[in-house]
Formats: sequence, structure tokens, C-alpha cells
Amino acid sequence: MKKLALTGLLVGSLLTACNQQKTTSDGGSDTAATGTAEVKDLSTLFANFWEENLKLFPLDATTQGDNRYNDRLPNDQTKAFRDTLQTTYQNYLSQLQKFDREKLSDNDKISYDIFKYDLENKLAGLKQNTWMIPFQQFWGLPITLGQFGSGSGIQPFKTVKDYDDWLGRAKGFAAWGDSAIGNFRKGMATGVVLPRPLVEKMIPQMQDLVVTDPTKSLFYGPVTKFPAGFSDADKQRLTAAYKDVILQDLVPTYRKLGTFLKNEYLPKARTTTGISAIPGGPEIYRYYVKSWTTTDKTPEEIYQTGLAEVKRIRSEMERVKNETGFKGDLPAFFNYLKTDKKFTPYQTPEEVLGAFRAIQAKIDPNLKKMFGRTPKTPFEIRQTEAFRAASASAEYNQGSPDGSRPGVFYVPILNAKEFNTTSGMESLFLHEAIPGHHYQTSLQQENESLPKFRRFAWYGAMGEGWALYTESLGKELGLYKDPYQYMGALGDEIHRAIRLVVDVGMHTKNMTREQAIKYMMDNEAISEQGATAEIERYMAIPGQALSYKIGALKIRELRQKYEKQLGGKFNLSNFHDELLKDGVMPLAVLERKMDAWAATQK
Repeated sequence: MKKLALTGLLVGSLLTACNQQKTTSDGGSDTAATGTAEVKDLSTLFANFWEENLKLFPLDATTQGDNRYNDRLPNDQTKAFRDTLQTTYQNYLSQLQKFDREKLSDNDKISYDIFKYDLENKLAGLKQNTWMIPFQQFWGLPITLGQFGSGSGIQPFKTVKDYDDWLGRAKGFAAWGDSAIGNFRKGMATGVVLPRPLVEKMIPQMQDLVVTDPTKSLFYGPVTKFPAGFSDADKQRLTAAYKDVILQDLVPTYRKLGTFLKNEYLPKARTTTGISAIPGGPEIYRYYVKSWTTTDKTPEEIYQTGLAEVKRIRSEMERVKNETGFKGDLPAFFNYLKTDKKFTPYQTPEEVLGAFRAIQAKIDPNLKKMFGRTPKTPFEIRQTEAFRAASASAEYNQGSPDGSRPGVFYVPILNAKEFNTTSGMESLFLHEAIPGHHYQTSLQQENESLPKFRRFAWYGAMGEGWALYTESLGKELGLYKDPYQYMGALGDEIHRAIRLVVDVGMHTKNMTREQAIKYMMDNEAISEQGATAEIERYMAIPGQALSYKIGALKIRELRQKYEKQLGGKFNLSNFHDELLKDGVMPLAVLERKMDAWAATQK
């Protein structure tokens, strides 16, 4: 999955599912003014909104390579902050509605539709009571802060000012932590609490960042990597300041959060699985489904699609199993893939990373036939940092638009000797790296003709839908020649279909965590540990996992529609370029845009 650091994009999911990657310093006082001056053109309206949004969500600004607010960490846990968002979004929606959409250019119509959708979605999200769950084991500022402050992540550490900026940002964490605990307590009083198994994962995450020796802290990383040009005086001052902020601000906050979660919150955590069990839960889930899929599909429609897709993919798995000559049923074949020693050939993490680099080399010649546009942004493959590897999935972290920070494909490797080649390494690379998230995100960010709210937008239905669709290109790209790798790709595909069943099942049909884990293990080659981590992710961020399959099905449907319509005039490279050219957008907006493109191809 793409790492969501674009926090102001989708308010609603814990404050929003995306909104977990950011924060502020005290009661929301450092928020942007919601200027009401009349604007005469859309580009000014969009630019004004973008500037306000960066001030509200400064971690987003850093992520996008805008370093003006690198010293800020707003406290998004306050009512004042949420009220500011409400006022800001409503103000911009009112301004947008003064424009006559029919008089706009084609590209401005797309911008209008996306902007309107986005603001309405954010306002709907603010009506949900999920602010009482400030973070969970999968997303949240306590995790994101470690990635920003380690010295090898998104926050730059190149100049003395960069180092001082981080000190300013880190000092905001204590106020954030106090407000988050206050919101958790409000949730405890009203029954809006996380399931117990998730809280049990969160406690060690907090404890792992508690140290007595500041030089052993993850946050000491930048001090060990001072750039060559720093003076001795700066090095001494910054070293002392970093030790101080670690011991006075960061460690006490992580300790306080861990102690609170263990002693107060865990006893109040719920034994139920789905979000329908909390007050307002069914409405929250319907909001998430609409928000994440960008469609009006009902949970029941999605559930039935999931059942049908699981059935279809299982039959293809049976065919591949028989092709390998395996004697036994599908569950036995899954067990064989998980346990046979020939599928765990690696000794070191570097060997695992090398295998992924070999996949990149293999597809490179064929990519040129399928894409006319390719990103300028550099790309790297890295091992996931140890502090978060145990609860992390493989993921993509976007690069900066100017290319100074590469896009990074992170691979969690807890034990290289247990890393299984049949886990779908080829399909995973297509999805997380090239041509999945790296192509889509980089091309979008590099397109300076888009207003910034579109250059840096994120819609999981199209973004994750695209990445899953690219997995289906494996054979066309020269992969999946090994039946076991193809089986891994089918495993990845059925995994996304299973999500439709278990996500809706847990959150609307009282399917338990244990039943969901069993359903997943019955239908794909996944370990109990892997299935548990996945199911607990869907418990933490309801609806997010639906976006992949719903989006991929729509993109495949569009490709087939235009292949049929255009016949010999259909060009796959042109289709892909057009699909990615204008960035992510809600699926209905995408279909309108692509229909207009297809009409010009005739």
C-alpha cells in the first residue's frame, strides 16, 4: 500500500484514515485564517486553499517537499482544530459554488468536480465521532513521528536550519500526546474505543521508543549523520539539544502514552470486532465505504462482489496447482507453499532486496511498450526500519517532486531465512513499486499543470486500484513465468477479494476477528501471523481495504470497454498515459474523463 502521509486530504477516518499522518502544537491556535475575500478565478481559489491547507497540515507540506513549515506540529486533537477545518472547508465550498461549472474548460471541470467532492467528503468526515480514537497500531502520529525524525525519512536533515526545525516540531509532541489521551478518555466514557487486540499491539510500539540513554533513541539518528560542513560549535549545540528533546519531550510522551494505553485504556477496550459495535458505528462504516471507494456501492453489493471474485480466483488457483503436478487439495497446496524449504532460499536481508532489484531489471524492457510517460523521480528499494517492521506491510513512500528525495519501496524483513518467495514477490513489486505506486504518484506530482490540490491528492480507489490493476500486467511485462510466482500473484489478487468479504463481514455482519482470520487462511496461502496482522489492520481502518479491488475492477472494466469500442485504434500505452496524466480522482470523475479521451481516439 502507499504510505499515506497526505493528511489533510480525507478528514473523517480517525480524524480520518489519512489524517493520522499529521499533527499541531497547542489548542489549534496556529491555524490558517479562513479568508473570505472574493476570488475571480478557480486557480486563485485552489491556490488559496492549498496555502491554508499546508499551514493546517505541515507534515503534508514536508512530505511534498515544501519546507516552510518543517518546525511545526499542530495539535489536531483539539476541538478548536476541528472547528477550524469545518469553517475552512465550508468557506471554500461556498466560494466554489459561485462558479458556473458549464462555462469551465475540460480540465477545470475535472478540478471543480474533484474539489467539490473532496470538500463535501471532508465535511461529512468531521461529523463522525472518530476523533475519540486518535491513533491505532497501523497509522498515527506516534508512528509517523519516528519515520520523520529518524534522519533517514521524509524530514530533511541537510542544513543547521533543518536540524533546528526538527527540534521545533518535536517539542509539539507532548501537547499532542496530552490531547490524544484526553480524546481517548472521552471515547472510553462513550463507548467509542478500539478492539482489545489492537491496543495490545499499540503498547509495545510506544514502549519501544522509550530509552534512558538518548544516544540509543531512534531520534538520535540525525546526530550520527551531521553533514560535513557543520561547525564544531553547531555540532555541540545540536547534540545537546537533541539529547534534551529526546529525554524531555519525546521519551516522556511515548512513556505516558504507553502507560495510559496499558493501565487505563486496555481494560476499557472492547471485545467486539467491527465498528458497528460502537455508538454511531453503522453510519461511520457507510461513510468509510463511500469515502474509500469513491462510489455509491452499498456494503452488501461489495460483499457479494467479494464472494464472486473469491470463487473465480480459486478456480484459477486450482488450475495452476494442477499444472505444477501437486497431488492434494488447495489448502494442502497452500501449506506446501508456506512450508517447503525450497521457497525460503535467502540468508540475508540484502539477498531479499537483491531479488526485488532483479524483478525491476526483468520488466524494464517491456515497460517502454506500455508507458509513453515515465517518472523523473528516482526510485529505491529499502528494508523497513526495525522499530516498525513487526506491524508493517510492504509499502511505498513517495519521493519529493523535485527529485531530491527518491520514492522508496519498503520491504519488512523480520527474518530473511523465513522470507518466502511464493509470497508474490513479482506482483508485490508491480503494485508497490513499478509501475504501480511509483509511476502513479510520481507522474502526478511531477505534473506542474495540475493545481496543487490535485498534484498531491490521494484517492485510494484510484491509487490502490491502479496499483492492483498493474499486478494483472505481470504476464505482459514478462513475469509470472514460474507457476509458483503466478500462484503468488493469484494469492495477492484473491487477498484483495477476501478483503471485500471480511471487511464488510466484520463491520456489518458480526463476523469475528477469529472467523475473519480463518476465512483468509482457508482461501489463500498466508500464515496465521500474516492473516492476523491483515485482519487487525481492517479492524483499525474500516473500509480502506475495499478501495483496492473496487478501483482495479473499474480500471479493468474501462480498458475492456475501450478495447471493444476502439478495436484496432486502441493503444494500451496511450490508455495508461491518459489514465495517469491527471492524477488520482474519484472513480466517477475518472470514467467521465476517460470516456472523453476515448471519443477523441476514434
